Amino acid sequence: MYRIKSAEFLAPNIKRFIIEAPKIASKRKAGQFVIIRLNDHGERIPLTIADSNIDDGTITIIVQGIGKTTKELNVLTGGDFIKDVVGPLGKASHIENFGTAVSIGGGVGTAIAYPTAVALKQAGNHTISIIGGRTKELVILENEMRQICDEVYPTTDDGSYGYHGFVTQKLKALIDEGRKIDFVLAIGPIPMMKAVADTTRPYGIHTVVSLNPVMVDGTGMCGGCRATVDSKTVFVCVDGPEFDAHKVDFDVLMQRNRTYNSSEKTALEKHECKLNKAVQADQN
Repeated sequence: MYRIKSAEFLAPNIKRFIIEAPKIASKRKAGQFVIIRLNDHGERIPLTIADSNIDDGTITIIVQGIGKTTKELNVLTGGDFIKDVVGPLGKASHIENFGTAVSIGGGVGTAIAYPTAVALKQAGNHTISIIGGRTKELVILENEMRQICDEVYPTTDDGSYGYHGFVTQKLKALIDEGRKIDFVLAIGPIPMMKAVADTTRPYGIHTVVSLNPVMVDGTGMCGGCRATVDSKTVFVCVDGPEFDAHKVDFDVLMQRNRTYNSSEKTALEKHECKLNKAVQADQN
């Protein structure tokens, strides 16, 4: 059992958890993830480790309540327990001094981009962060990004805060200004990552994305997280989660991620009323 030390909402349906997991905290590196299981009958879901504190023996995860399990998780609060937290899993981010490195986070993807942005800064890069959300309230971790990045550009789809437009449009604007960009990390919804790859490809800018397909065991045994990269099959949990964006087949990835949509919708509908009431009570 893993005790939740604290939990707080950063935005509607997006919650930050600090979890007591000293062994994982001592070993994790930027880009790695954990797989959690809430209880004996729960499904296993992958969540990126957003941060860790070795002295406190804690890890930080940031969760968007979308499906049944993530909504159930977001009901929990400080003092509650999670049945299993397995990790760190996956390969760590490849970090070097590229020059100017841009980290792009779409929605909760900002939480996944954050630890790599920290590592890129520590490696001596000039770091730029572009963080997006549909509205102002869905732009997360801006203050944290400002503490470790040289430049931070919030964007909103509706223009309610920062740059009015998509993260890809802000990236293109920087390129059009003549900024020399040597590396781009993009994390968020699949269409957004695909759009970033399409934006940087004509300029030959090295671009990496972090994939988050369906996973079960996190060890490459189940094959549930298959993706196509450079026309070859990879297992995201052990070969990734980060890959060259210009080699990822995003169309196949989107198709595979829709495989269990109907099952997930049915599971969610059975619990949604109860979960929404609990989440609303917690937010209030």
